[in-house]
Amino acid sequence: MTERISTPSKTKQIIEENHFTFKKNFGQNFLIDSNILDNISQCADITKEDCVLEIGPGIGSLTQVLAENAREVVAVEIDKTLIPILKQTLTGYENVAILNQDILKTDIDAIIAEKNNGRPIKVVANLPYYITTPIIMDLLEKERHIDSITVMVQKEVAERMQAGPKEKEYGALSIAVQYYCDANLDMIVQPSCFMPRPKVASAVITLKVLPERKVITKDEDLFFHLVKCAFGQRRKTLLNSLYNQGDLNLSKEELTAIITSLGWDERIRGEALPIQDFAILTDAIFDKLHH
Repeated sequence: MTERISTPSKTKQIIEENHFTFKKNFGQNFLIDSNILDNISQCADITKEDCVLEIGPGIGSLTQVLAENAREVVAVEIDKTLIPILKQTLTGYENVAILNQDILKTDIDAIIAEKNNGRPIKVVANLPYYITTPIIMDLLEKERHIDSITVMVQKEVAERMQAGPKEKEYGALSIAVQYYCDANLDMIVQPSCFMPRPKVASAVITLKVLPERKVITKDEDLFFHLVKCAFGQRRKTLLNSLYNQGDLNLSKEELTAIITSLGWDERIRGEALPIQDFAILTDAIFDKLHH
């Protein structure tokens, strides 16, 4: 086992020796707390049977811990200047493959087929704020063989992922995540655990991908379209959001009739509806469009 690099002094040493400069556009913040790294591996429930896809390994602090606990780790890093550093810090770990790629352009299905015989993998990542949602949605919407996704994200984003109706954080991301997963907020991580320090607290959240969808609708695309419209203009009623942004070819009267036929007040807002009600609304609008 190679010496762990997840201390402030060791991280600083690696950065200086390699003349590495943090790139703002990649949102790089490296973890420098060994306990948190162990906790992430535990939250992700990594065992010797698992193949883990790690997104954004940085200098390899978390990769080391994952490699110690998993059967195999595939680490995808976009920043080419980190690849030689990773080769250094991960010497001695025979079960790690490093890919210099953009995760949004990576053939994840090929990795799963090759490294895990098509069986579901576990995804673990310390994600920069600007790209959290696109990565999570890409993993979920493309129906990949994924068992769970354990990610370090901005605290506010983690709260959004597991928020419920009428909560301030509740929105399209909450519904999308809950449509595919059970979400569990594992722990809050303070800025002092990173180098450089981010301005806000982070959180580790585990999304356990469900074998079946949380709700079944007659048209999944329509369901997500309605969700996006409902939260597109938060101060507006559901009726106005659907009428103004929905492009549904339904008059305001027809939309009002659908909403009231479901027993709802026509002034109801999208943020008051749980995921099940969005499914009911989808089917009612689908029936109206296809009658």
